Amino acid sequence: MTDMPQTQHETPSQNNFMRRLPLIVIAVVAILGAIFLRDYLTFEALSDNRETLLAFRDANYLLTVLAFVAAYVVIVAFSLPGATIATLTGGFLFATFPGFLYNVTGATIGATAIFLAARWGFGEKLGARLEGSEGIVKKIKDGIDENQWSMLFLIRLVPAVPFFMANLIPSFLEVPTRRFVFSTFFGIIPGAVVYTSVGAGLGEVFERGETPNLGIIFEPFIILPILGLCVLAALPIVIKAVRGKKGL
Repeated sequence: MTDMPQTQHETPSQNNFMRRLPLIVIAVVAILGAIFLRDYLTFEALSDNRETLLAFRDANYLLTVLAFVAAYVVIVAFSLPGATIATLTGGFLFATFPGFLYNVTGATIGATAIFLAARWGFGEKLGARLEGSEGIVKKIKDGIDENQWSMLFLIRLVPAVPFFMANLIPSFLEVPTRRFVFSTFFGIIPGAVVYTSVGAGLGEVFERGETPNLGIIFEPFIILPILGLCVLAALPIVIKAVRGKKGL
């Protein structure tokens, strides 16, 4: 009789490692990127290479768009330094429109990659634990679940929330992928339009030998409309809270 081959099954520890491998890769690449790419993804690098970039764009527009979006996806997906510079570059190369669309598309795809990696790694397990918990933790979880749309738009609209955290938080809360993609794409448009428009004016900035005003988003004529959108996003939460108190 011949020996039958033994079927190897993954142990729980091996399975956990494989599920967390994408996050491990992202973390390692992010660290390496912060060390080795911080001098390349800068405003100075964009200024030094602006003529070459413009010439390549004029000769290969579609290829430039595809390469730019792909680079933006990699920067966001691996949390590399230079996301702001990438947004400015989108405006510099493609103007405010359609530049902001390219920026938003690349950022959304990259954010979705992190979201899926985090949810696959430990988000589903953590979400199940939160769902099975009791007391205040369960109430917080239920409150977020009841207002997912509002919460998702809020964390995208509020400038104080780091983009990386806005990608991770939903992965812990069992947010559907389609809802995450939709809220990310439309939620980051206001900020993307502002920074893309700054990038569109970089030609004059380069000629004057200056640096762009990245704090423009906190100017009253910019931040007040964004805060207005935040209020609109938070309105359903407030209404539900008021109705809940009245029902007590």
